[in-house]
Amino acid sequence: MDILRLTVVALGAMTGGAVNSVAGGGTVFNFTGLVAYGLPTVNANATNATSLAPGSLGAAVAMRHELRGQLRTLLILLVPTMIGSLLGAFVVANLPELIFRRAVPFLVLFATVVFALRNRLTRWAKRHESAANPAGVREITPLGYALGAGLQFMISFYGGYFGAGIGILMLTSLSVIGMTSIHKMNAIKNLLAVVINGTSTVYFIRQGLVAWPIVLYAAVFAIVGGYGLGRYARRINPEHMRWGVVVAGIVVSIWMFVRSYLLT
Repeated sequence: MDILRLTVVALGAMTGGAVNSVAGGGTVFNFTGLVAYGLPTVNANATNATSLAPGSLGAAVAMRHELRGQLRTLLILLVPTMIGSLLGAFVVANLPELIFRRAVPFLVLFATVVFALRNRLTRWAKRHESAANPAGVREITPLGYALGAGLQFMISFYGGYFGAGIGILMLTSLSVIGMTSIHKMNAIKNLLAVVINGTSTVYFIRQGLVAWPIVLYAAVFAIVGGYGLGRYARRINPEHMRWGVVVAGIVVSIWMFVRSYLLT
C-alpha cells in the first residue's frame, strides 16, 4: 500500500514538473498526489507550497536584470505581499481542517479557470506594452500604486492560503496599475512570488505542517519531470497541453468535491 501511495506522489510530482516546464499549472498535479498519498489537505497544501519556493527563487534570479529601475514599485508592493501571504498562511493553518478541505474543490476550480484564461490575460497584458515606450517605465500614478497594493494584498492572501495561479493574477494586476513591459512585469512577479511562497513556507515550517520526507521525495521527482520528461512534453502542441491541464483540473475539482462533500 505504501509503495502504491508513494508511486502516486511520484507520478503527481513528475507530471507537475513536466507540465510546469512547458505550460505551467503543474501545482494541481503535485497537490493532488500529496492528498491521494493520505496527507490532510492542510499538510498537503503546506508541503506543496514548500516545494514551490526553490522554483520561484530560480525564476527570480534568472530575470534579476529586469528589476533595474523598479525599486520603488518593489518596495511599495513588498509590504502588502508579506502581510497578505502571512495572513493567508495563518488562516489556513489555524481554521479547522474541514473548512479548508471543503474549500479545496473550489480553489482548484478557480486555479483551473485562471489557467484556462491565461493566454487571453497575457495577451491583454502585452497590449499595454507600447512601442513608443520600449523601456516599460511609464510613470505609475499614486492611485495606481494604491490600487496595486490592494490587489497585491488580495493575491498574496490567496497565495498564502492556496497559491495555484498567483503568477498570472500578479501579471494582470501589474498591467492594471500601468506597467507596460511584459519582461519587467515578469521580473517583479517572480520576485513577489518568492516572497509569497517564502513567507508562507517559513510559517508552515514553524507550525510543523510540512511533511519533510514527502516534500523531499516529491521534489526529486518534480526535477525528474521538469528536466527529464519536460523535453518530451515540449513536443506536444502547447494548446493541447494547456487544455489537457484544464481537463485534469476539472476532474480533480470533481474528485475533491466528491471526497469532501459526499464521502464524509
